[in-house]
Amino acid sequence: MIDTRTAPYAVFVLRLALGILFLAHAGLKLFVFTPAGTAGFFGSLGLPGWLAYVTIAWEIVGAVALILGLWPRIAALALIPILLGAIVTVHGPAGFFFTNPNGGWEFLALWIVGLLAVALGGDGALALKPTTSAAR
Repeated sequence: MIDTRTAPYAVFVLRLALGILFLAHAGLKLFVFTPAGTAGFFGSLGLPGWLAYVTIAWEIVGAVALILGLWPRIAALALIPILLGAIVTVHGPAGFFFTNPNGGWEFLALWIVGLLAVALGGDGALALKPTTSAAR
């Protein structure tokens, strides 16, 4: 049985955690690898370099939306393609375990499950702009 008194706070905590992780991930691309370096890496994977800039922006916007609760269910679903892309292009071929060389896909799969939990669980407490009932 779901505790309807605390479930919105559980989703809120999950939103915060996922949003912070995405900010950290975007920060890695911005401040460590640099946007140009990230674009070069995307190019080495056969992807267009401009997609790196889109990905960085997508991660930041999605993270802020989760943290602030701006259409959080939609934001959660919108972030899943980034993780699927990372699995297909980099982490999937490395195997399941994240400790494998080049990092496996287990951590990214956990992120996807968390995002799906937000999408299915609701907007959570303290959402500034809850998802409309038409989008549910």
